[in-house]
Amino acid sequence: MEPRSDDFLPPPECPVFEPSWAEFRDPLGYIAKIRPIAEKSGICKIRPPADWQPPFAVEVDNFKFTPRIQRLNELEAQTRVKLNYLDQIAKFWEIQGSSLKIPNVERRILDLYSLSKIVMEEGGYEAICKDRRWARVAQRLNYPPGKNIGSLLRSHYERIVYPYEMFQSGANLVQCNTRPFDSEEKDKEYKPHGIPLRQSVQPSKISSYSRRAKRLQPDPEPTEEDIEKNPELKKLQIYGAGPKMMGLGLMAKDKNLRNKVKEELACRSTVVVKEESDEDGKVESTIPVEQLSCSPEPCTKMTMRLRKNHNNAQSAGTYVCRMCSRGDADDKLLLCDVCNDGYHIFCLLPPLPEVLKGIWRCPKCVMAECKRPPEAFGFEQATQEYTLQSFGEMADSFKADYFNMPVHMVPTELVEKEFWRLVNSIEEDVTVEYGADIHSKEFGSGFPVSSSKRNLTPEEQDYATSGWNLNVMPVLEQSVLCHINADISGMKVPWLYVGMVFSAFCWHIEDHWSYSINYLHWGEPKTWYGVPSLAAEHLEEVMKRLTPELFDSQPDLLHQLVTLMNPNTLMSHGVPVVRTNQCAGEFVITFPRAYHSGFNQGYNFAEAVNFCTADWLPSGRQCIEHYRRLRRYCVFSHEELICKMAAFPEKLDLNLAVAVHKEMFIMVQEERRLRKALLEKGITEAEREAFELLPDDERQCIKCKTTCFLSALACYDCPEGLVCLSHINDLCKCSSSRQYLRYRYTLDELPAMLHKLKVRAESFDIWANKVQRALEMEDGQKRSFEELKALESEAHERRFPKSELLQQLKNCLNKAETCISRVIGLFSDPKTSSHSMETPHLTLVELQDLLDQMSSLPCVMHQIDDVKDVLEQVEAFQVEACEVMSSQPSSLRQLQSLLARGQQLGVEVPEIFQLQQQVEQACWLDKVKQTLAPSAQRGSLVIMQGLLVTGARVASSPSVDKARAELQELLTIAERWEEKAHCCLQARQKHSPATLEAIIRETENIPVHLPNIQALKEALSKAQAWIADVNEIQNGDHYPCLDDLEGLVAVGRDLPVGLEELKNLELQVLTAHSWREKASKTFLKKNSCYTLLEVLCPYTDIGSHNTKRSRWMEKELGLYKSDIAPLGLSAQDLRDPGSVLMAFKEGEQKEKEGILHLRHTNSAKSSPLSASAASSSASICVCGQVPAGVGALRCDLCQDWFHGRCVSIPRLLSSPRHHPTSTPLLAWWEWDTKFLCPLCMRSRRPRLETILTLLVALQRLPVRLPEGEALQCLTERAISWQGRARQALASEDVTALLRQLAELHQQLQDELRPEASSTYPSISDSDPPREGRGRNLSKFQGLLVNRDILTNLEKVAQDQSSGNGDLAVLSSLLPQLTGPVLELPEATRVPLEELMMEGDLLEVTLDENHSIWRLLQAGQPPDLERIRTLLELVKPEHQENATKEQTMERRKRRRQKIDQSRKDDTAQENLNSKRARFSGVKAHKDQEEEVEEETGHESMSPAPPMKHELILKANQNSVKCNSSGQSASFPALTSLLSLSSKHQQEL
Repeated sequence: MEPRSDDFLPPPECPVFEPSWAEFRDPLGYIAKIRPIAEKSGICKIRPPADWQPPFAVEVDNFKFTPRIQRLNELEAQTRVKLNYLDQIAKFWEIQGSSLKIPNVERRILDLYSLSKIVMEEGGYEAICKDRRWARVAQRLNYPPGKNIGSLLRSHYERIVYPYEMFQSGANLVQCNTRPFDSEEKDKEYKPHGIPLRQSVQPSKISSYSRRAKRLQPDPEPTEEDIEKNPELKKLQIYGAGPKMMGLGLMAKDKNLRNKVKEELACRSTVVVKEESDEDGKVESTIPVEQLSCSPEPCTKMTMRLRKNHNNAQSAGTYVCRMCSRGDADDKLLLCDVCNDGYHIFCLLPPLPEVLKGIWRCPKCVMAECKRPPEAFGFEQATQEYTLQSFGEMADSFKADYFNMPVHMVPTELVEKEFWRLVNSIEEDVTVEYGADIHSKEFGSGFPVSSSKRNLTPEEQDYATSGWNLNVMPVLEQSVLCHINADISGMKVPWLYVGMVFSAFCWHIEDHWSYSINYLHWGEPKTWYGVPSLAAEHLEEVMKRLTPELFDSQPDLLHQLVTLMNPNTLMSHGVPVVRTNQCAGEFVITFPRAYHSGFNQGYNFAEAVNFCTADWLPSGRQCIEHYRRLRRYCVFSHEELICKMAAFPEKLDLNLAVAVHKEMFIMVQEERRLRKALLEKGITEAEREAFELLPDDERQCIKCKTTCFLSALACYDCPEGLVCLSHINDLCKCSSSRQYLRYRYTLDELPAMLHKLKVRAESFDIWANKVQRALEMEDGQKRSFEELKALESEAHERRFPKSELLQQLKNCLNKAETCISRVIGLFSDPKTSSHSMETPHLTLVELQDLLDQMSSLPCVMHQIDDVKDVLEQVEAFQVEACEVMSSQPSSLRQLQSLLARGQQLGVEVPEIFQLQQQVEQACWLDKVKQTLAPSAQRGSLVIMQGLLVTGARVASSPSVDKARAELQELLTIAERWEEKAHCCLQARQKHSPATLEAIIRETENIPVHLPNIQALKEALSKAQAWIADVNEIQNGDHYPCLDDLEGLVAVGRDLPVGLEELKNLELQVLTAHSWREKASKTFLKKNSCYTLLEVLCPYTDIGSHNTKRSRWMEKELGLYKSDIAPLGLSAQDLRDPGSVLMAFKEGEQKEKEGILHLRHTNSAKSSPLSASAASSSASICVCGQVPAGVGALRCDLCQDWFHGRCVSIPRLLSSPRHHPTSTPLLAWWEWDTKFLCPLCMRSRRPRLETILTLLVALQRLPVRLPEGEALQCLTERAISWQGRARQALASEDVTALLRQLAELHQQLQDELRPEASSTYPSISDSDPPREGRGRNLSKFQGLLVNRDILTNLEKVAQDQSSGNGDLAVLSSLLPQLTGPVLELPEATRVPLEELMMEGDLLEVTLDENHSIWRLLQAGQPPDLERIRTLLELVKPEHQENATKEQTMERRKRRRQKIDQSRKDDTAQENLNSKRARFSGVKAHKDQEEEVEEETGHESMSPAPPMKHELILKANQNSVKCNSSGQSASFPALTSLLSLSSKHQQEL
């Protein structure tokens, strides 16, 4: 029982070799080395060294190829036999009008071929039926027993196979008078190369693969009901078991299919009968072939009776039965639609029950059609052309889809099992494509080639000349193929292979049984199977025995590379098989006559070529004999190759010459025998022929197809052909006298060529004898060096192989050359010789060894006498040196002279070393004395350490040891003090100056220069100078400036000396910085672009509009850094308080002049709301754009326009929320609509009380700051302005105006609260009537709003949220606002506007400023445009706040509900008490936070409005206090500072 394909067992692995670099350099030598081991397996794998990685040289973009198509289940021999059998049996039934449906048995398709074969092996159908052995047949087909499968198999055999077997055996033609194949030629000679090349086979127009697929569909078994309905099946049942033409499972085709079959059979089934009358009046029926036509209608079989009715004149004896030769029973006579022969339906085997309808063929025609030999099998060529990229995409996609996983994750074992399963399956048709046998000459090799058009890099050049390059290996010197001039594609020129998964190469051996080598450039592995050459015939025998049908039609099937057989099948029949997986970068070598096959695991690229070595020659000769028996063409002439190598024996490698000599000897002996047989036949004519000049097809033997070279037999009368001398009887039937011999060499020339080969082969032995006699001195004489060198040159010129004798000769010559070079170096002048530093002197022992070696060499050395003279001089020098060194004390000059003489000898003598030691000791002692001398300059530690290191290398002596000890002690002391100084310089705890002075005094007596002590001295001097500077500053007439103190602190910190004054200075600097930081927090805004000094000083450049804006933008972008004092003073001037005060006064005046000029300029600019807003004089916002349209605001100070979204806008109402009917909403002049741009309002503008607190803290600082002096000047300026403002507010006119505003405010409150009139009397009731009061109040009537409006306002406020409600109320009030409410005379308004402008320039918040602004607002109409702009700008912020408040309120209510549901009453009471205590603490904290916020952030919000009565009283007091008219100065601040004690404590 054969193994199943699902149980595929991988064969054992082939040998794998990993050569070293030394072995890898000789490719053919290494292959010859591993051949005894690898040849036993047939194939082997070689892994090159890891760093041997040739670049891929194929031009990928230009590489295009057309692959072959491979159908996997047709590759395997046994599977192909089964498929061919199915094709034949299907054709048999198809001819008879039925389609074959292969039945399923036990859920698998019935193997009809195996069933037929087993039935034949068991004795045939009748024997099995007789012995009832169908169960055994089922068992051999691997069906389980006990299911009555045998009866089912018998039924299928009877219906499908048995009729076909009867036709094949001819049993149904036993009584036929004419055999079907009488006219065919028997034993027709097989032409092996009549098969089309597998590249050129085209797919047939009527493909059999679809037919096979249809056949393999399951065919349901007919039931009894089907049999009852089908009369034909019922008739077949009546006749019992046996072969029937239309059996069960054989379905008749429909009309269309029947027409198709008729077309395929040339439509010869319908015969048109033509009636013609002859001269006698008889009517004859003639059926000319030309008049056979196809009828589109279905054919109806005409019996003999119908034919007689159709042609009454035709005689009845015209048609007779071919079986019984009788013409009776014409109604039972059937006529064949092909040959028109007649058969009785009862004479047929098996007989037919009635005349059939449709196309019918007689048994003879059916057998003729089925016996037709099959076409030769070959691979089809694909129609699509691929590039490497497109083929790779197709291959990877196919593999990934087939295995349903990424290609790199598919195990090789799984692919191998699946491949052999598909190959052995007749059910699955899997088709792949394989780019095989692609010529590298046309498409380019994967290896770099020297002959390529492009220039190669040095690395590519190395690989291009490497012996492992497949373009180089076939033509190496040791290779036989290098002697063939032609480029044989595939043998001398590599072939390329582009594979995909399952693409396979079938069992084959190489042409001429040569070696082959395959290199996988990249891609997935290639799986190989190999069989050794010893089992080649066994493999052929097994395959022929298992599939004889294939070899009957193609005897040289294995040479076509189209047939596989499962390795397990071969192994089960005793064929040894090995396997391997070839990965990228690995070689696979196949040996002569080693069968090999395999397949690709996936997308890859490989390259292969053949090569032949000397050991291949016997195999090549045997291959030619094998080809002669198979009548197979040769690729090249083996005789021509041997003779070509023999013609030039001196060019041959020695091993190759020996092998060629043996082959040439056998070939000459065979040629003599053949020519002798030719003479015995009587052929004496001969002529010379240069066969190598003839094409191969003109010198091939017409019998065995061998390519002739040495000789051939030809005929004068038959010039079209010739034969080799082994087939002289097969040339022609002409007389021997007309035949003649065509020869290349005479029998005398061949021995001469053989002799030359012998001389070349034996030349090595002659040379070896000469070398052996010279090396062993057999005659007692030494050869000259030149004679030995000539022997080595002879071996190189004649290319003798490497041998032990040649290596001994080379060693001897190398030793002689070494001795000569050493002698030359011994006598060369050290001053003139360039190799004096490279070649060391000989020791005395080496000199003696050199002399002995020269005496022992087998060659004459002329320099031996010179070496003896040098040896005598050395001995004399030794005696003299011993005498000088023994005399103490020795003179230094005498020692140096003797040392120079010894060094000139060129030999290392021990006494020279001793002399050198004594000279070094004396020189070192002199250096130490000179360095430590009192008069000498102090040396550094490096010099001392160098002397000590040098002394350590000097040979020891008492004087040297003493000097070394003293030097070491001095160096230790110096290093210890140097380490102390280093610690003082690097220590974190700095030492006092007194400590450093003590250390310096201790090191003054050390005679060594110490760098750290010197650095310590410099640091101490710098510290003393620093202390003097500090004392000078501290004892000066005025406080030091902060910059001076910071410079001193920076210098003092860098000094490695402990300074007590440094701590005091650091504390002063820290206090000054703290004050500056508090002042900065008080004045500067968050992320302000101004410095504190710039804010405190007057803005002298305020008049320059462009300069002001550009500098502000640069500061915003971080591009401008002010390093110059805003007052225009130098660093020295800032130290003088008088200069600072004078510069501040000048800056005030410039600021006033500048703002007046700027206001005049900006007032002339057009409004953004006007049409001319885009003119050249238009305003520019801080963002750099022109403000236009709604949302633009105008600064009240500089009168310039800005985008509302780019600046901070005022709040309309000071309090966060008001009642809709409260007075602030109706008193529009109290709304906060004042807008100062960021260019005018540069700081937070704190209140004056906060500034006074900073001044108190400033007086306590012992340091002068520019910001402090600027703050004093600013405070003085603010107090001066405040006095003038109070004086203006206390005037009679202004007081009257303020009283009018107060009355109007009270009247608005009384009007809005009529219900409180009884409790609070009105103004008219409480105050006496004044002059002009009624007249003034009449102007305010428009401000009073009726109750309906107020009621509507309340509803609007209640309906909307807090933020949006205020906005809605304000928006609804805008139409009701009227003004002005006061009449300001020109004399009153102008001074107030000037005061207002000066107050806006101050970076201080004053209540008087707000009062003046309110008066000016009331004296003019309300600015409705600004109010609307502010409302639009504030609306998004209010909406966002309202949303946040609602969200927080919902979350708060949700948390309250959760807390209330979780806690009980007791816990709730405890929680309430805790909340009460916490709320008290929190209230206290909130009060403290409010106080702090009022102090620190006062300037963020406008000052609250004061009551007019308080303002009037304050103004009157202010007038009395300031009546003296004293100007503000620094002493005047003393009285004010005493009022700020509380603020001083807070600071």
